Amino acid sequence: MNFAVLYSKKDEAGINIAEALKNFYLPQVPIIELKKDSIYCEDIDKQLQEEGKLKNIDLIIFATKHQSKEDRKTFSLHAPGNWRNADFGGKPGKLCKTSSQAIKFLFQKLNENSNNSNLNYECTLECTHHGPYLEKIPCLFIEIGTTINQWQDKKAAEVIAKTISDFQNFQSNKEIKTAIFIGGPHYAPNANKIQLSQQSNIAISHIIPEYAFPINESMLKEAINKTQENVDLILLDWKGCGNSESRQQIIKLIEKLGLKHERIERIEK
Repeated sequence: MNFAVLYSKKDEAGINIAEALKNFYLPQVPIIELKKDSIYCEDIDKQLQEEGKLKNIDLIIFATKHQSKEDRKTFSLHAPGNWRNADFGGKPGKLCKTSSQAIKFLFQKLNENSNNSNLNYECTLECTHHGPYLEKIPCLFIEIGTTINQWQDKKAAEVIAKTISDFQNFQSNKEIKTAIFIGGPHYAPNANKIQLSQQSNIAISHIIPEYAFPINESMLKEAINKTQENVDLILLDWKGCGNSESRQQIIKLIEKLGLKHERIERIEK
């Protein structure tokens, strides 16, 4: 899979990751600086294609900071898009296309590289959130969080850079099933377990958190249509899917669309 790395000159973590990437051999990988914050670079894929900077690129990796009120050391990974409002870039109710297998591969490598670094950072998936909106090329975000203390951590940037470099070895696997994940909090501990598992044989693309409920048909269709691989099933974080009425509404919606579903506690991890 041919990929490019995009970072913003306004993003200290992104700058440090780009600098760390110079220590790795990436001859076929465009590494492109953006003038604006990444989350507000709408249709940047189309723009860069027109400029001839993204020829034959199958995936865009945004290397950025992750910001939170909590001061916690994190490496995070997620697909971009908005389930409802577009408060931080993108379009309301619109997602970017992403790759479940790319996310799984990168998350496993991120966890491995983080453990080997002894930096004591937490690795986590996040639910699908924020912009920018991209129409043409699938994408994902890989981030250092959550305050300036971590964004300036050059050893943390090296972990992200190593993970991105490892993606040169990515190969798709037809045996892996693709899933949409529904329920739970913004940080997705139960999705983490499945994404890291070799036994489950499942790769997760978009994650719909409980705070985005109630789910409607257009939301679920958007998640399916904006997943590069064919979606095989819907994973339900049962305890994180609201009350009984909410759960039944979700199941009826899934069955209406002719999809399979499974509760996460029944998935081998």
